[in-house]
Amino acid sequence: MLKIRMQGTKKDLHWFQRLLERQEDVDVKSVSEPFANKGTKKYFRMYAEVEKTGK
Repeated sequence: MLKIRMQGTKKDLHWFQRLLERQEDVDVKSVSEPFANKGTKKYFRMYAEVEKTGK
């Protein structure tokens, strides 16, 4: 299992989440809600847990 920290704008984070979920060889176990980064209102972070599928 991989634990991934993603950082970017909310739009970019949701785009990448959808991209991950469409991959046939990746099983997205969980994705957190966006968390605000200190010192900026533009960038957020999200966490995901993914596994490689048996394909």
